[in-house]
Amino acid sequence: MIKRTIDIENPSYLRIKFNQLIIEQKKQIVAQIPVEDIGILILQHPAITMTQAVVISCQENNTVLVFCDSRRLPISVSLPITSANSLHSTILQKQLTVTPVRKKQIWKQVVQQKIIQQSETLKRFGKEHEKVALIARRVQSGDKSNCESQAAQRYWRLLFGDSFRRDTTLEGVNVLLNYGYAIVRAMVARAIVGSGLHPALGIYHHNQYNGLNLADDLMEPFRPWVDQLVFQLSSQDKFEINKDTKQVLLQVPAQKVNYNGKIMPFMVSCHYLIADLKRIYHDKSLKLKYPELDKPISC
Repeated sequence: MIKRTIDIENPSYLRIKFNQLIIEQKKQIVAQIPVEDIGILILQHPAITMTQAVVISCQENNTVLVFCDSRRLPISVSLPITSANSLHSTILQKQLTVTPVRKKQIWKQVVQQKIIQQSETLKRFGKEHEKVALIARRVQSGDKSNCESQAAQRYWRLLFGDSFRRDTTLEGVNVLLNYGYAIVRAMVARAIVGSGLHPALGIYHHNQYNGLNLADDLMEPFRPWVDQLVFQLSSQDKFEINKDTKQVLLQVPAQKVNYNGKIMPFMVSCHYLIADLKRIYHDKSLKLKYPELDKPISC
């Protein structure tokens, strides 16, 4: 079953009763949801309070808590340490022994897939895409020639115009991208923790202050899917995070994808992706298999 994404945008009091998340607003219960059904819980309003039991219950059910800043944009996430995975220690030891050479080989596959998805996004909206697609073929182990950056420079200009600059601190299109990416990041991180892998141990990203390096690695090919929604929103002159635009971006986890010939929600496919990663960590004969959109993603 697809887990739900809950976004709380008003002052609220959260508590747990009989394994249900109780959401109270103005001393009235407005929602009652089984915690086990929640995949991502977004705490957007600064006047949200909750009991410790809410945090513990979310951790026990591998529910991602997403905290937002003063701009109502996701700023941090909370995940369980082990997700009650009984093999966590064994899996972690294997993760720690992945060689730098193997990591570079896997990163090549991730970058190629990202550039391919960027090309497909441009193609979908009638943009010139052939040159971006060609860059994917030139990616080397570890992307030592930085094809990812080369593709991005062409991609952003072709998709949003010559004046567009991707900057997380800017408003407009950038805010919508930030929000959509944060949802995908939380979803991938949740799958990583559920598998017993440690999200801080990345393939390419290695910032010592980032607890989600691996999620940042694996989500790269999914960014263009968010871009497709944001492009459609911007075409309708929608540039702000509000109830309507959030509703569009929050549909991403439930988007139908094709993974190895099976149709499933995007959120579910992330667990298959991570399981595949665990297999290929130490088997050079295998390649990382990414899901593909079953049909174009639309508002």
